[in-house]
Amino acid sequence: MEPSDPRASAVPGLVCGKDGLTRCFWGSKHPDYATYHDREWGLPVADDRLLFEKICLEGFQSGLSWLTILRKRESFREAFCGFDFDRIASFSKQDVGRLLANPGIVRHRGKIEATINNARRAREMASQYGSLAAFFWQWEPKTSARPSRLDYSTLLTLTSSPESTSMSRALKRRGWRFVGPTTAYAFMQAMGMVNDHIEGCHARPRVEERRRLFIRPASVASS
Repeated sequence: MEPSDPRASAVPGLVCGKDGLTRCFWGSKHPDYATYHDREWGLPVADDRLLFEKICLEGFQSGLSWLTILRKRESFREAFCGFDFDRIASFSKQDVGRLLANPGIVRHRGKIEATINNARRAREMASQYGSLAAFFWQWEPKTSARPSRLDYSTLLTLTSSPESTSMSRALKRRGWRFVGPTTAYAFMQAMGMVNDHIEGCHARPRVEERRRLFIRPASVASS
């Protein structure tokens, strides 16, 4: 968004949309972004399938725009059985070939094979911890570890964190692939483990309230 754009907010990193709502800069670049920004990004999630979907799509996004992933999301869901990791875990070499021939998804062999591998690891972790959500939510940072005020310049520095680095390492120890610290942090943002809507964004208070009311899943095992 250019500074001369009449919709640009006086606050760096915020943009006033045609609907009168002030959003984080990226949420006003395209209608698909606005919908995702307003209705999903940052809201806390405990559903295992949706969590697996989110972390897989963050891995597929590496090197691509998130808009590409959003536009292919329904095709991804159809191709990967709604991201039911129990079903994906049984995928064969024939399924890899089928997926590589599917123009509706990102046809990257390494990422496709990683998704199948990660489904097998997710199934193991869900059994060990009681749920995939219980494993992931243990990495939620303490309030004291978060910025006291999230402005645009601060957000630009948050490409990873000590918690996302620890999560990444824990996942890799368990055999996961395409889950580096940056991907792990983007996943934390998407699943609502952190609220990275900029101060002044219309979505930030709602996300914060949902996080306040959210019941964190308890683990039945230690990491």
